Amino acid sequence: MTWRAIVLTLFPDMFPGPLGLSLAGKALAESKWALETIDIRDFTTDKHRSVDDTPAGGGAGMVMRADVAGAAIDAARKCATPGTPTFYLSPRGRPLTQERARALAEGPGVVLLCGRFEGVDERVLEARDVEEISIGDYVLSGGELAAMVLLDAVIRLLPGVAGNEVSLEDESFASGLLEYPHYTRPREWAGRAIPDVLLSGDHKAIETWRREQAEAITAARRPDLYQRHRKDKP
Repeated sequence: MTWRAIVLTLFPDMFPGPLGLSLAGKALAESKWALETIDIRDFTTDKHRSVDDTPAGGGAGMVMRADVAGAAIDAARKCATPGTPTFYLSPRGRPLTQERARALAEGPGVVLLCGRFEGVDERVLEARDVEEISIGDYVLSGGELAAMVLLDAVIRLLPGVAGNEVSLEDESFASGLLEYPHYTRPREWAGRAIPDVLLSGDHKAIETWRREQAEAITAARRPDLYQRHRKDKP
């Protein structure tokens, strides 16, 4: 079964965008995953194809209508594999993590609702049991770029997409730590040399050095992750 992404958007021409290049693009061409976009405007009912209206209670901006968004979600679910989760890209959502990306890669795919304006009518999120998910503590113009980030994070974990799947095990967050530093030739550059231990051929010493570096970087840059790592250690 091919992992499948269905994206609900007002700008279907934005896709595949960067997802059509590099690892994700090659995997898409090889049918290791599939992408379908659905134009939310196709579910409007007026001659102006209006998808939004003024917010109840007043305020700035516009809100995507529940009837339009709901119809688009229903159409997407009809052609999605049973059990496919539906997400609304939103800064209000639970943060996307490497663990969640890996779990999604093991499933059938995703349906992604890309918002615009001030957001989507809350009723459609409740009525259609849509989970909100965030890629970070900041606000974008719409959900399309966030959808691409989520998809890229998941697609690279699909079987056969990464050239060296073993390398995925050492990446940041895979072990609960940030990744250790990497070096390559030349041996010296700009007055800086590759650490001697990496050229020693002593694999145990290299592994220890990398672990120590990962812990030091995590403690300095992400103390929250480091504390969790320390708590989880036996």
